[in-house]
Amino acid sequence: MIGDGNGWVSGPGGARLWGRFGAAGLFLVAGNRVLLQHRAPWTASGGTWALPGGARDSHESVQETALREAVEETAIDTALVRVVDEVVTAGPFESGWSYTTVIARTRDEEPIETHANEESLELRWVELEKVAELPLLPAFKESLETLLWHSRSHD
Repeated sequence: MIGDGNGWVSGPGGARLWGRFGAAGLFLVAGNRVLLQHRAPWTASGGTWALPGGARDSHESVQETALREAVEETAIDTALVRVVDEVVTAGPFESGWSYTTVIARTRDEEPIETHANEESLELRWVELEKVAELPLLPAFKESLETLLWHSRSHD
């Protein structure tokens, strides 16, 4: 069912986690840059920078979720994207919830056109070495080194 993943579940220590069936995001690399989303103030952890992503629907793979969410939030053309890896960056927790980051590259290693939706203040292609300088969503910040390593292992 389309959209059946929207909703909160309980996480460790009573934390609220978005996505009834877990969540996924896209770490999209173009050359030495990654596509980041400056989250709108009304979103969870608004004002921080993170990856496009969101709730997984019951019928979706993590790759399908990450690509769908990226299209919704950035309007990328997925024909210009090549998935190279998947990394569970949070969980799985007792509820079964987990967050998987799908690592992908643009087909010609150049940034592709994006258009932000209402969930974003801005979309930006950021040099990999400069990502940590931004105010990052805490969970993204915790997984950044792992994601950078995985993204470089597919050069």
